[in-house]
Amino acid sequence: MSTDTAAPETGTTPDRATEPRIVVRAPARPAPAAAFHSIGAVTLVLLGLVAIGGVIHEPVLIPPLAASAALVHGAPTLPLSQPRSVVVSHLLAAGAGYAILALAGATAWAAAIAVGVTLALTLLARTPHAPACATAVVVVLQSPAPARLVPLLCGASIVLVLMEFAVSRLRRGAPRYPAYWW
Repeated sequence: MSTDTAAPETGTTPDRATEPRIVVRAPARPAPAAAFHSIGAVTLVLLGLVAIGGVIHEPVLIPPLAASAALVHGAPTLPLSQPRSVVVSHLLAAGAGYAILALAGATAWAAAIAVGVTLALTLLARTPHAPACATAVVVVLQSPAPARLVPLLCGASIVLVLMEFAVSRLRRGAPRYPAYWW
């Protein structure tokens, strides 16, 4: 947030022209067609994960992946949204979560530490992706079996990326995803 200020003249009271004002830099509101495309695309991707989960009788849609889908479709050109960041960061988060779980147990304190470790690992690996921090929390607080969660998480994040790739091509003029693969 930035403010524009002008110094008031000495001996005068400030008027509206000299008071600080807030300059709004929020993104423009999307066109209705773009908004409906985004809603439909994210919903389609998440329903795809649910359908896959139904076929294999495993929960494939976990909350961090819903956040990933929203981020990837809402900001497809950001480094946080690229396939490398989406897939690798969720796997790093799972690893950090399991390591902290083994060291400190399934507590909220341990989950908070796992988030910090995840953030550090993803930044060092040049794969930042905020939703992955929630993956670390899920691992610590729910203690899922690694042999079950890690393959599902990896597969689901790859499917999410591939589905976002496909839906980004459905609407003419929509930003293409991804900006880069690796």
